[in-house]
Amino acid sequence: MRLRFLSELLICLLYLSNLHAAETKQPNIVFFLIDDLAYADCGFNGGRQIQTPNIDRLAKSGVILENLYVQPVCSPTRSALLTGRYPTHTGVYTIVSPHAPWGLPLEERTLADALRSAGYRTALTGKWHLGEFKTAYQPNARGFDHQYGHFFGMLDYLTHERMGQVDWYRNGEPLNEEGYTTHLITKEACKIIETEDKAEPLFLYVPFNGVHSPFQVPDSYIKPYANLKGNRQKLAGMLAAVDEAIGQLEESLRKAGILENTLIIFSSDNGGLPPGDNGALRDFKGSIYEGGIRAAAFACWPGYIPSNQRLNQPIHMVDWYPTLIRLAGGSLDQKLPIDGMDIWPTLTTSAPSPHDAILSVSTQGPSRAAVRMGDWKLLVSGSASDGTEDDEAKPKGKNRPHKVEEKYEPVALFNLVEDPSETKNLAASEPERVKDMRVRLASLLKDASPLSTPR
Repeated sequence: MRLRFLSELLICLLYLSNLHAAETKQPNIVFFLIDDLAYADCGFNGGRQIQTPNIDRLAKSGVILENLYVQPVCSPTRSALLTGRYPTHTGVYTIVSPHAPWGLPLEERTLADALRSAGYRTALTGKWHLGEFKTAYQPNARGFDHQYGHFFGMLDYLTHERMGQVDWYRNGEPLNEEGYTTHLITKEACKIIETEDKAEPLFLYVPFNGVHSPFQVPDSYIKPYANLKGNRQKLAGMLAAVDEAIGQLEESLRKAGILENTLIIFSSDNGGLPPGDNGALRDFKGSIYEGGIRAAAFACWPGYIPSNQRLNQPIHMVDWYPTLIRLAGGSLDQKLPIDGMDIWPTLTTSAPSPHDAILSVSTQGPSRAAVRMGDWKLLVSGSASDGTEDDEAKPKGKNRPHKVEEKYEPVALFNLVEDPSETKNLAASEPERVKDMRVRLASLLKDASPLSTPR
């Protein structure tokens, strides 16, 4: 008992020491969000076919997050990151389609709002995907001083078009530029890092459209992957381009003299689709099985986050909101309640997850949901229809590139430590556990918003 007390005291002291050191100088924050990146394609998560040396080096310099949960498709994950709130509270359960008359609700305070209030320069280079039909829903009205990139998803990498319309902007103004989008996003981000006034700390959000379809990449990135075929070869080249971009951004931070005081976070926005590789995880993007909602992710900040660590504690994308605001010295006082929890001690001292339960909901809202508690995960479904409403990932008929689970069992219970592939439904043999977890899930869903409507 005494040893346990001393161990917990040491963890607490280490946390307070790291937190105090971090607060003495506001860190720069760079957040890389990779679109549709599969769990096992990068080297740091066991990938062998695709070379990701820059990503892997950064991952090794920090903590790899083996159980960071996200939402099954693009927009809900972005909403969770920027608000610290589950889709059940924002209403953003599914993708925001081009010109749809809704977006991230205007009453939501964003991470960029909070960090700007704390004295940060805030910039976004890449994919927004949270509403654009009115300027009030666009990034410059949601806390970002600078915006560059595209508002929609599934962008053509070369023409920058979606549905026959050029979707490329700087601060909301249309741009006609030539170039591969991954290169352009990187160039803009490097310029921000290297040339803007460094008197204020920087929050740089870089949501690449790579490696989302369509599968397009300059030939030079494909050549090293002659052993691969078709879209798998193209995906390899696309990820290699993203890896190169992250290496360039790291070098820009170094040139600017701010790398040592920069927290870098890397995450996918949802699980991958074939030809991506989710490893042993079941299913794909669009699903609330692990293959749809567990992200390839890490965080690094030498001197604050220990290197060469793998963290298996379950955390959620909503947790970055309170963690980063507190780290930046910002205020967490707001009208809307926050679902995320401060994970700084978990990242820095391997303290247990602050969550007793983590919620996952499908694109169809609360009718299909899951709760993770410790090693256990319970899925409850009131619908047997397809697990994704993402039309960007769902070509019809024989051209459909993947198959999300067509049918969920009404109640399924898995031990994720013993069965990470979710192959053994233990609900029948664990009735008391199912009962307890259903009660906890119901409590998480009790005030769930309906599916989003125009606002």
